[in-house]
Amino acid sequence: MARAKRSRSYRLAKMYDRRARDLPLNAEVASVEVDDPFALRPGEKIVALRSIRNDPLGRLQSHRQIDEAQYQGGRAFQNDWERAERGPQAVDPSREYVDGAQMREPITESQRKAVLRLNRCERELGADGSALVHDVLIQGMTMEQVGQRRGVKSQRWNDYFARRFKECLDRLALIYGFATEKSSRGRRVLEKIQGTSPTDS
Repeated sequence: MARAKRSRSYRLAKMYDRRARDLPLNAEVASVEVDDPFALRPGEKIVALRSIRNDPLGRLQSHRQIDEAQYQGGRAFQNDWERAERGPQAVDPSREYVDGAQMREPITESQRKAVLRLNRCERELGADGSALVHDVLIQGMTMEQVGQRRGVKSQRWNDYFARRFKECLDRLALIYGFATEKSSRGRRVLEKIQGTSPTDS
């Protein structure tokens, strides 16, 4: 009796599905496309889960409240901040030297460039915008927490801070080269038409 041939209709993509199935009770995740580490051809993508619990920028992008240029500008700011913070630690010269103590680390060229870009961001955003960007992107605050820190607690203020933060992300996208002035201006005109401009409040 002849044996039946096995069907070869299985999908190879199923073998590399790395998404977690058992998530913690309080997990907040969003699907994101990333480069496939097992790809046979360059440019292949897979869907992965990204935690957005302590990531306000990731949460805004996953809910489609900001575009890709704004997201990349915010991420570039965070990367520069981390690079600049990794700089030399303060050394107390009055303390006695002991073996195994850390030597002073020189400032690298990438740290110097990161500090220069952060200084430019601070000039472009102004004092209020810089404080808002720092609170959200570095401290991980929500708009409610930003309002509480400034002593205002209303939905109108939360909406204002959200609109102001998006304006700051537009400026960061311009500074880091992820957007052009023309695309930024077009977005502001569209927001005004839709009635979401900060000047309407």
